Amino acid sequence: MLNKDELLRRTNNGLDVFKHYISSVQWKVGRNFLNPLYEDRKASCNIYFDRRNGVYKIKDFGNDDYSGDCFFFIGKLKGLNCNNGADFVEILKTINRDMSLGLGDSDYTPTPQSVPQKSNPTNPEPPKNKPYNIIQQKFMQKELDFWLQSGITPEILKLYKTVSLKEFRSENKENKPFYYTSSESEPIFGYMGKQYVKIYRPFSEIRFLYGGNIGESYCFGLEQLPAKGDTLFITGGEKDVMTLAAHGFHAICFNSETSTIPTGIIYKLTFRFKHIVLLYDADKTGIEAAIKHEKALAEYGVKRLVLPLSGEKKNKDITDYFIKGNNRKEFRQLFIDFLDNLYNDTMTMLKSCEIDFNNPPAKAEEVISAGNVPLGTQGNILCITGGEGTGKSNYVAALIAGSIIKDNRTIDTLGVNVRDNSDGKAVLLYDTEQSEVQLFKNVSNLLKRAKLNEKPEELRAFSLTGMSRKERLQAIVQSMDKYHYEYEGIRLVVIDGIADLVLSANDEAESIRIVDELYRLAGIYRTCIACVLHYVPNGLKLRGHLGSELQRKAAAIMSIELDNEPSVSVVKALKVRDGSPLDVPLMQFSWDKELGMHIYIGEKPREEKEKRKEKELATVAREIFASQKHLTYIDLCDRIQQFMDVKERTAKSYIKYMREKEIIIKDPSNQNYFMIGHII
Repeated sequence: MLNKDELLRRTNNGLDVFKHYISSVQWKVGRNFLNPLYEDRKASCNIYFDRRNGVYKIKDFGNDDYSGDCFFFIGKLKGLNCNNGADFVEILKTINRDMSLGLGDSDYTPTPQSVPQKSNPTNPEPPKNKPYNIIQQKFMQKELDFWLQSGITPEILKLYKTVSLKEFRSENKENKPFYYTSSESEPIFGYMGKQYVKIYRPFSEIRFLYGGNIGESYCFGLEQLPAKGDTLFITGGEKDVMTLAAHGFHAICFNSETSTIPTGIIYKLTFRFKHIVLLYDADKTGIEAAIKHEKALAEYGVKRLVLPLSGEKKNKDITDYFIKGNNRKEFRQLFIDFLDNLYNDTMTMLKSCEIDFNNPPAKAEEVISAGNVPLGTQGNILCITGGEGTGKSNYVAALIAGSIIKDNRTIDTLGVNVRDNSDGKAVLLYDTEQSEVQLFKNVSNLLKRAKLNEKPEELRAFSLTGMSRKERLQAIVQSMDKYHYEYEGIRLVVIDGIADLVLSANDEAESIRIVDELYRLAGIYRTCIACVLHYVPNGLKLRGHLGSELQRKAAAIMSIELDNEPSVSVVKALKVRDGSPLDVPLMQFSWDKELGMHIYIGEKPREEKEKRKEKELATVAREIFASQKHLTYIDLCDRIQQFMDVKERTAKSYIKYMREKEIIIKDPSNQNYFMIGHII
């Protein structure tokens, strides 16, 4: 009997079909090769086993239009459409005949999978290569008013290539010409693509039409998306995409709610957005389609948000939601409620870790703590390091104090300028070492430094000592996401200390994973994440794999050390992204008994700075020349760039300085600028 299931059974779930028809190139399951369906120049396609459906499929990562099962592949090869009933029968007959399977053609029995799906009558699937002609016109005021009721401005229409049409001409299925003309009561709009136009007639019986070749991976709004963002909504239609854009949200849509969503597009978007959320109509069709897509895209973390609408006409989509009078803030709150439900278990657990200033914890034995300093730019990591007893806790407290100030009051931030928090963004402190009592005391002291009588609502301090290392990172990631939306941004995140998020600071894989995740979060939420590393650096470098990864990713690394005078702490830069760390002033602070806190006492003299620069560069030279006695100027410049993580211009200035101080000398016998280490 000739049917789909029997054919798959006889061809090893479709694998033998691919082996029979793909003979022009050498390939193996799971290995990339050139797609034979078109002039493929890069091997980005492979055969794999789809466990969910139990069949072998071809996947083209370069062009998802050429991905599918063996029936789809033969259809492409023979110019047949496997979604068409007659064509599908021909595909089965072709495989049966070419592979001599011995299945009777007359016995063909259609299976549910082989029957083509009916198109959505309100938004039908478009035909391919359909000839068309359009006449554009300027938007009339009544047309602009139609869009403006959804918040869509002329600028949004232009951005999304939406035009007003005077006339649309095309051909029907029988290749007979037809046309529509615009009128005041039945306007015509066009969503313009490179090789197609999608027609939208909001007040007509036939609302959607197509011209040209719209393709199988139609995605409206994709090219207007930013490189990175926090949330991306998938809506049911183009108008909803523009409505969300008009209210400050990122969105895309496919041809209709029932259209298949290309997984290749979703996979790529997961690297650019924290959340991808289905926001379909609240009617029966929209809800069922959203549930189906959520299940199909579960591996990509796609969720669905249900609008609080009745689902009736003019009360079912996001455009209706805003037309009813809801604003951006109310929709944000709807999304925050969605996150509360999504993170319910974590937030409940984290609530027990939050410091309650109305009910201070019982006094317990004091534990030595280390501080966390956020010092850097939005989207980057700042690392603070140093030994115990160097004053890190007080230095961190000063920076946090500066970050919660909302007015023009002047406080001592130990020589560092800290941006205020006049816009009320969240300031988050996660402590992985100290007890609730000690953390309560530290936060109380920083409030005193900030000259505040009570804790601002946006300052959240958590003691995570009662959590496992895995739970700590999850709590940080999810609570950051929640507070980002609740306070419309995060001013500063302090993680005191980062080493307690990994099993070992010398575990390379874990170190890379943690630092990459924090760097990604800093970029998504446009905040500075300050990480405290609790051990002493070795010269200009940090120890361990965790230290090395922070050295590579952090925008700046500050080290706090005790001066020759033990009562004075010195802050020096080990790395700055722009410029040289040796050019950063050496800042000093010490304890003031009368004020009961550390105070800034100025910079070290220039002579001290020069002495430090010469000493540090001598150490660098010894390490670089330890394994190789002679280096060319170019090689030496490269080694300094790698060792100190500085730019080429800075490395060249260091070479000049080391020659002037006779730390290194040029070999006079060679014209290629060989360098030799000078024994210090």
